[in-house]
Amino acid sequence: MVMLAAISNAPFNRKNTHMLLDADDSQLVLVDYQIKLMPAMLDAPGVIANAVRLARLAALMAVPVVLTEQAPSKLGATLPEIQAALRAQPGAAARTLAKMQFSAVEEGLGDWLRPPPKPVQGNARSLPKHLQKASADADARASIVLAGCEAHICLLQTALDLLEDEFEVWVVTDACSSRTERNRDAAFDRLAGAGAELVTTEMVAFEWLRSAEHAAFKDVQALVK
Repeated sequence: MVMLAAISNAPFNRKNTHMLLDADDSQLVLVDYQIKLMPAMLDAPGVIANAVRLARLAALMAVPVVLTEQAPSKLGATLPEIQAALRAQPGAAARTLAKMQFSAVEEGLGDWLRPPPKPVQGNARSLPKHLQKASADADARASIVLAGCEAHICLLQTALDLLEDEFEVWVVTDACSSRTERNRDAAFDRLAGAGAELVTTEMVAFEWLRSAEHAAFKDVQALVK
């Protein structure tokens, strides 16, 4: 009985509930899929194919996208096939964050993902104190779908910093890689222990859709076949 009481009085932890991804609450971050880096990655063709699928999915579902590039003057730009996938839908767009720090959060990614608070409207002095502060944007997208390379370096450090900043982080395992399997798998173990959700490209696709009646269903189905 004591144990049950302790459980019932425990604070609500969203990470312990069964959640599905929601396209309207998601942002996609593709980490360092760069021209000079990807040839050294384990299973590079398969990983790149899934990154392209994620980019096309985001474009179809109107999910905002951020690309990161580590030391682009040395490692090159994001792969052209990923950039082309993002341009496939009219109106689709992505922002690119160049960085030198391994964690993109250290270079301002969190600020890009979290919109600035809305200013208080009207005469702030006449409002109660709790309403005088700028309010958070109700449309903020807190679910960050994250994929990239290397899994145990830039992806890991970015994910851990996003978790610390209270974002929900969903790591797309089949679109991530490192130079070795051991490093990649160690990253996944550590991320799961830190509270990130580990998913696959198809899991993201069908959770964003939720229904075969979705207008983008046929296009998405063609992507994953």
